Parts: sequence; structure tokens; C-alpha cells
Amino acid sequence: MRGEDIILDLDTPETSGFGKFEPPPVVMETEEEEEPEDESTDFISSRELRRGRLSHDEIRKLSVFKNYAAGEPNCRLYIKNVAKQTEEKDLRFIYGRYINFEDDIQKEMFDIRLMKEGRMKGQAFIGLPSEKVAQKAVRETNGFELNGKPLVVQFARSAKPKEKADSKTQGKDRTGKKS
Repeated sequence: MRGEDIILDLDTPETSGFGKFEPPPVVMETEEEEEPEDESTDFISSRELRRGRLSHDEIRKLSVFKNYAAGEPNCRLYIKNVAKQTEEKDLRFIYGRYINFEDDIQKEMFDIRLMKEGRMKGQAFIGLPSEKVAQKAVRETNGFELNGKPLVVQFARSAKPKEKADSKTQGKDRTGKKS
């Protein structure tokens, strides 16, 4: 290099210290947010549940909600307006979110009875572990559209106790003969 001195600037970012520090690239968020880690994919998310529910105004306009009353709180739910194609697994997907399946007692108390024929067709009963959980389920699932029909969710009434037979029919069969 014919006597020319090469001058190196050793204090440039490329040659000094540990190099450049830059903030990490910003990742553009999509409309779909990730599910929180604590929510299982085995059951519906709270976001999907909210998205699938009708608004209070829409609920008031539908005849299936005419005279709607949630009823007296208890551990058992009564669901009507269930679509024909609905299966037990669909209800488990929705109501399973209210159960801690690691708790044997809760798992044992969780019960689904879907009526598919007869005069009870289009109705279901769901057993939940506590009144508090049942109240939350009614609030969050009433008006949820499942298979194109909004669910009407209420607290189940307890079965009416059978009346005691009066003295005239005691000890007789249905035909009136002594048994």
C-alpha cells in the first residue's frame, strides 16, 4: 500500500463493545388473541361464549324468552330450545368449563341429561357442583346460540313430591281391585 497509512476507526459500532443493541422487532398482533394458558381447549372459552350469546335486546325480542325467569337458584340447570342436532358432547363442551375435573367430587356431580325424544325433546338438564357455579353458568350461557338456536337456561325446579294416596285407593291397583 505504497506508504499510505491506513487509519482504522476502532470506535465504530461494528468494532467496539458487544455490537448494536436494538429493541426486538415488533410483531403485529392479529385480531385473534391467544387463549390464556389457564383455559383448556377441551371446553369453550369465555370469549367464544360471549361472542356466541345474543344481546339482551335480541333476547327480549324472541318469543322463546317470553316470560323468562331464571328461577330459584340450585345446582341443577334446565335448558330448553335445544336444537335437534345437538349432542351431549356439545353441552359438555359448553358446561364442562365450570367443572374442575381434577376434583373427583365435582367430576362426579357433573351430569348431563339431553332429551332427544318424546315430549321432553329439545330439553336438557345439567348437574353442576354448586349453586354459585350454576348461577355463573346461567348468567354466561343463557341466550348462547348452539346449532342455530339460542339456549334458554334456567334453574331446574325440583320434582313435585308425589301425593299420598287417599284412603279410598290405598291397597288397590289401578283397576280398583284389592292387591
